[in-house]
Amino acid sequence: MKQKRKVRPYYSTDFGHCFMGKSEELLCSSLQNEIEGKVQLILTSPPFPLNEKKKYGNLQGEEYIAWITQFAPLFAKLLSPNGSIVMEIGNAWEKDRPIQSLLPLKTLLKFVEHPDAELRLCQEFICHNPARLPSPVQWVNIEHNRVTDSYTHLWWMSKSDHPKADNRKVLRPYSKSMRKLLEKGKYNAGKRPSEHCIGSTSFLNNNGGSIMHNMIEIESILPGKETRLPGNAFSISNTNSQNYFNRECRERNIIPHPARMPLELVDFFIEFLTEPGDLILDPFAGSNTTGFCAEKSGRCWISIEPMVEYVEQSKIRFREIDSNIIEKTKSK
Repeated sequence: MKQKRKVRPYYSTDFGHCFMGKSEELLCSSLQNEIEGKVQLILTSPPFPLNEKKKYGNLQGEEYIAWITQFAPLFAKLLSPNGSIVMEIGNAWEKDRPIQSLLPLKTLLKFVEHPDAELRLCQEFICHNPARLPSPVQWVNIEHNRVTDSYTHLWWMSKSDHPKADNRKVLRPYSKSMRKLLEKGKYNAGKRPSEHCIGSTSFLNNNGGSIMHNMIEIESILPGKETRLPGNAFSISNTNSQNYFNRECRERNIIPHPARMPLELVDFFIEFLTEPGDLILDPFAGSNTTGFCAEKSGRCWISIEPMVEYVEQSKIRFREIDSNIIEKTKSK
């Protein structure tokens, strides 16, 4: 039996390891043996099937579908029995046409239904970012026949109908009206037009917050409305150019990865689906937002990224939390 190639991380921290290379190769190396059946959460945002080529690389058409779906059985093998996969698959548009591509949906279906993976779709999440730049530019800004594409999908999958998850760990702060209701201790109970019957004490228990929705607002949709991300999520806006990573990149004349996942989004899924000490994998790491959030919350992590400039800039994140970055013999 052929021995699998031994690989070493590009750098390590107190809780994790960052590898440089292609996931399809590294996850079939000695790394696979080390983490098989141990990963609690695969949280990732692979390159989208865009029409324009990006610096970080992206495929199109059937080639893109085949590339993503090859990971389904491999990811399933790496997961613990009650582990989860959360994958962002962004929207795409047909080239030179004002119609959306079906590629993201086809990719999702082929990934979940891969015969060798036995995955199931637990829930769909939508992340809305009102500060997102108007796109696609041709149809929104020039011809004015489409509206801004301001959201992205995240798909939660697992090998089990009952993966590890606890929505009590990601409660949203109560709204102002709910806080007033709890203070008054009474409300309009009784039968509703929907035929639901609301008891006189049904809403008087203070559970510390309300259950999170699967529509996640990085910033509030309505002006003046409070953003109600979970109380333990990062309060850093995706548009905040003053956060540590962006500020350090500016000072060093580094162009940051153009498709960074919001910290709040990563933190939400980590808190919802894992516990301290669990292992989290991001096979398409970019600037390693997942590894950073895992480190900050006491989770173990492994990240993989093929482009050396993004691996190098990802180190900046960990200096914010004084992590001990150890340089290793580089993966080859």
